[in-house]
Amino acid sequence: MRHTTLKQLRFLSAVIKTGTVTAASQAMNVTPPAITAQVKALEDLVGLPLLERVGDRYIATSAGAEIADTLARIEALLNECSSALAEMREAGSGRIAIGVVSTARYFAPTAIAAFRKERPKVDIDLKVGNRDETILALRNYEIDLAIMGSPPTEFEVEAMAIGSHPQVMIASPDHPLAHVRNIDPRSLVGETFLVRELNSGTRNSFNKLMAQYTGGRELREFEMGSNETIKQAVMAGLGISFISSHTIANELAAGRLVILDVTGLPIIKTWYVVRRKDKRLMPSSEALFAFWQKHGAEFLPKISGKAN
Repeated sequence: MRHTTLKQLRFLSAVIKTGTVTAASQAMNVTPPAITAQVKALEDLVGLPLLERVGDRYIATSAGAEIADTLARIEALLNECSSALAEMREAGSGRIAIGVVSTARYFAPTAIAAFRKERPKVDIDLKVGNRDETILALRNYEIDLAIMGSPPTEFEVEAMAIGSHPQVMIASPDHPLAHVRNIDPRSLVGETFLVRELNSGTRNSFNKLMAQYTGGRELREFEMGSNETIKQAVMAGLGISFISSHTIANELAAGRLVILDVTGLPIIKTWYVVRRKDKRLMPSSEALFAFWQKHGAEFLPKISGKAN
């Protein structure tokens, strides 16, 4: 049966339904010899008679009835597939893989949830990782979209701005500099800094910032792999940190962290939604890309990055 065609199955079914080759040819808009030839070819493939003549009409043999029932199931599946594809074309269903750098996980899930309320049949595969992991997934076509700061330059991407991303210096509320105004960045050189891993967006910004003020001195740095660990360490008084303001909204509101009033800060970066230029996106992914462009800024924490 693997060598049969839908045309053969449909022609056989038409003869069974109409009872005659002539009526079947009219229903299928072909000539009677075409019907006869395809049914004969199908019988040769199956090795069994599929029709028998009763009076002036054809009826199905048990083998023919089995094939007709199978065709009905095939047609039902094809109709379901057609409906599913139509829904995909309208971006109403499908699967999207989206990568989010770890700093963006404080707002990205809320935005994705809002998108899914509009399109509940769309499945989202959310991958949270550091900058290197997210870029690698984008490079390897493992994700359709990425939410990150600086877009990669190693391969061609399309990046659309979502909104502003303030980066700030934070400390515990009882730190000696917590309530000092207009702090000179040079006065921070002797502090203990809790920093993200090398090549993270925040670490790159921190290195660029402090290189202006160290005068060649080596900073005292402790590297930590997550913003959550850094926040807990800062609250415990182990040091200060340069961090995304979008990761500290809850702690600021609760008074567990403060933004230091450092001259020149905050540094305002930008959040982007990024896609590979050479990756063809399904309509649902295109819809999410457009959603981030239009509504992404609405989900960013409302923090200016300025010290209180």
